[in-house]
Amino acid sequence: MEVIEVLKQMAGGHTDEQIATTLNRLGFQTGAGHTWNEQRVYSARHTHNLPAYDPQRTKGYLTLEQAAQYLGISANSVRRMIKQDKLPADQAVPCAPCRISVQILDSEAIQQVVKKIKDGLRCPQTQSTQEHETLFSIS
Repeated sequence: MEVIEVLKQMAGGHTDEQIATTLNRLGFQTGAGHTWNEQRVYSARHTHNLPAYDPQRTKGYLTLEQAAQYLGISANSVRRMIKQDKLPADQAVPCAPCRISVQILDSEAIQQVVKKIKDGLRCPQTQSTQEHETLFSIS
């Protein structure tokens, strides 16, 4: 994958900051050997006549962090749900921010998974706090 491909895939649907972060994560540098920033992405988009970020293109979708806030759980829990194929998410290119449909977040299946997370049914404790303190206390 080349820089121009990443720019084409992400232009319009992502901010220049998100594109710069993705290009840097992928290890790309500018022609002069610099890391990417908003101004350099802006310049590259204009050079190649690519569109600026349009919020309408992302309407109905949230980033991973926004989805976590929307659901009232941690970003790590959302990441785990995606990794376990319980929550569909897509990326324009590898290392780009995930896009998650609000409609899917509102589905009964996702709401049940979130309820289990909030109820603490992920991993029951094996020892009580008192037993834990007794095992590791210094007399």
